[in-house]
Amino acid sequence: MGLLDNAKEAAEATGEKISRTVDDVKGRVSDSADEAKANADVKAAEANRDATEKKNDYKESLRD
Repeated sequence: MGLLDNAKEAAEATGEKISRTVDDVKGRVSDSADEAKANADVKAAEANRDATEKKNDYKESLRD
């Protein structure tokens, strides 16, 4: 029975390690997705700012 108990404990430990690894990978993927979304939001905000500045510059040139 000792051999079977040792094998069972080893299998359980391996399963727990795999589970932790999967959770870590899921967390990293989620973090990367959040970072990519934040970068996209920043780029969209910068594009909106640039478009507004150009529009305002054009309107100002019409006033001259």
